[in-house]
Amino acid sequence: MFRGLIVVVAASLLAGSTAQAQPAPSLVLDLPAPTGPHAVGVAELHLVDRARPDPWDAKLAFRELMTTVFYPAADTRGYPIAPQMTAAAAQLFPGIDAQWLHPELPRSGVDWAATMTHAHTGAPAEPVRRPVVLYSPGLGDPRTLGTSVAEDLASHGYVVVTVDHPGETSEVDLPGRLPRTIKDLPADPRTSPSVFRTMMTTRFADLRFVLDELESLAAGGNPDAEKRTLPDSLDRALDLRRVGMYGHGAGGATAAEALYEDPRIDAAADLDGYLDYLPDSPGQDGELLPVAAHGVHRPVLLLGTAGFRDARITRTWSALLAHRHGCTRWSQIDDAAHWALTDFGVEAPQLEAAGLMSQQNRDKLVGTIGDAAAVVRDRVVSFFDQHLRHRTR
Repeated sequence: MFRGLIVVVAASLLAGSTAQAQPAPSLVLDLPAPTGPHAVGVAELHLVDRARPDPWDAKLAFRELMTTVFYPAADTRGYPIAPQMTAAAAQLFPGIDAQWLHPELPRSGVDWAATMTHAHTGAPAEPVRRPVVLYSPGLGDPRTLGTSVAEDLASHGYVVVTVDHPGETSEVDLPGRLPRTIKDLPADPRTSPSVFRTMMTTRFADLRFVLDELESLAAGGNPDAEKRTLPDSLDRALDLRRVGMYGHGAGGATAAEALYEDPRIDAAADLDGYLDYLPDSPGQDGELLPVAAHGVHRPVLLLGTAGFRDARITRTWSALLAHRHGCTRWSQIDDAAHWALTDFGVEAPQLEAAGLMSQQNRDKLVGTIGDAAAVVRDRVVSFFDQHLRHRTR
């Protein structure tokens, strides 16, 4: 399942010499190979919205986003495999993420920068118009933790754009500067109603802007802020007549609400995301997001885990399902916890096997499910196959 432990052993060749201390072992994690027939290419886009200031840093006059585009590649020979995280992001990730959101993660013993994807950097795209799907990660999580599902969708013939939301993401590696971290937040969105609302409305605007920039790309433009060279035929690979969105946690709620607000979006999958704002006072119910309050005619997949289902999920998802004019389906994955829907679903068992995570922490993070990646990828791909692949406008 994983490449194993890379151990640098320092030993003396001279009998009787004093043994040297060995460096701590460093685990290299594996991501599952995509299951579709297409090879996968990948490119980053740094997007700058000059019509919006950044909501978390008053010194930033413009809102900046980092995105990764996965797509069916025409030829991957000679194009290097991309890492899951950049070196700068990987250096910050374990400390910030373990401290702020995932205390189950080991603080050391993992080479996060060494985890490789199955996508080839800069490979030419197949010049065939493909459905486009955007991904928004959960609160605090970087877009890179959604790599396995994104790659799998691309291997099945989709162009997938994963989006970071700087300021409320554990770390975002921006070109030419130090990474931004979640420390920009004025308060914890999980307990501050005003910060949570700002976070969600910012996310909605972020995804609208990314769609705008993809329209520019499909028309032959280069929306990258540094005007870095784009992969050949990438502009010819986007079919923006067929657009989907999906997300995890707060990203799932973002995807569902974006579907409600933006007619360009045809289908959305919410993976364990509450469809409301935080209440102003403890003990009250929060205001429903408009998608749950009013419903939507376009298809929505509510994909939940048994370990995350609570009264808030039941209330907000049931509110959306109550609108009979819609096309909403609730699907549950048993034996799974919240982060089984991310790359942790395959990485946590590897951490446990290497002795870097207890069984209790593995179960808390992803549940007892065996092959989480296979289940999640199958349900997400099947949903978009049903509602996007053969859609015409």
